[in-house]
Amino acid sequence: MTDPVPPPASSAAIARPPAGPSAPGVPVDAAPTAAAALTPRLWGVLMLLGLLWGGSFFFNRIALAELAPLPLVACRIGLAALLLVGWLSLRGVSLRPIAERAPAFVLLGLLNNALPFTLIGIGQTEVGSGLASVINATTPLWTILVATAFTSDDRITPNRLIGILFGIAGVAVLIGPNAVGLGVTVPVWAMGCILGATLSYAFAGVFARRLRGIAAPVVAAGQLCGGCVVLGPATLALYAPATGLALPSAPVVAAVCGLAVLSTCLAYILYFLLIARAGATNASLVTFIIPASAILLGVLFLDESLTLPEIAGLGLILLGLLAVDGRVLRLKGSPFARTS
Repeated sequence: MTDPVPPPASSAAIARPPAGPSAPGVPVDAAPTAAAALTPRLWGVLMLLGLLWGGSFFFNRIALAELAPLPLVACRIGLAALLLVGWLSLRGVSLRPIAERAPAFVLLGLLNNALPFTLIGIGQTEVGSGLASVINATTPLWTILVATAFTSDDRITPNRLIGILFGIAGVAVLIGPNAVGLGVTVPVWAMGCILGATLSYAFAGVFARRLRGIAAPVVAAGQLCGGCVVLGPATLALYAPATGLALPSAPVVAAVCGLAVLSTCLAYILYFLLIARAGATNASLVTFIIPASAILLGVLFLDESLTLPEIAGLGLILLGLLAVDGRVLRLKGSPFARTS
């Protein structure tokens, strides 16, 4: 969801997406929230949220010029955890559930933050921010497959099946030319890392159901703390002796702060605001904004561009998301009107 997977929620539709930078690591309330009209102000919040989560791929690309993926992710999660826990404490929100369910939050932090953020970071050493965001946008589609395979209350409806098929076709178009060596320079392993991150988000979305009943902001803080438990010791053991006191350049420090403060902590807060004011269904529209914002930032500031297969893959993935979302298909007389 790069950044940004949503905590406990049914993965039945994009309206309650699974973990994620599709938004990397975004929590969703366990109970569905009724949709309300999007006012101009809430549209602004939605667009800003899409920019922040799309910006996570942009910030990643800048920071990875000097930092290895593991310490980058550790800094991002650690700083974001401090900020979000501090914000919740100032608001008087009890954090006791984090301590009471610590093992579950450590596992959720692994699946929803530490592992996917690291895989995306590894992939983005070779993959541009725009393409990375396009691959990441498939997260809701894989979550449907995982939920169908491992839960008893999710089923594949015609809408979802159509969406999954479009998504698989989109991934095939993205990776296919690279796999057969048609002159495209993006390594398949790098795209595979980002695809692996989407699968991790999918499993996180299903596992997060075990935490139903805990407020989404607390789940978000708990999974970030759990991610710190996973990554902190490994990062210190592998990198601290080698890096010594050397500090990265100012642009990289700014990118790391942008990832933690803007694309993680502030993005979570805006997401909770949207859920409360406009409902989960309207908030889920951010899924469609993230790739557009990431591509735009990459083109404007990183001199990136999308190839024709990447544009075609993006189109197929977006069609798949639209089919799963179901709103476009819920027209009077549509055979899919009651299937999602």
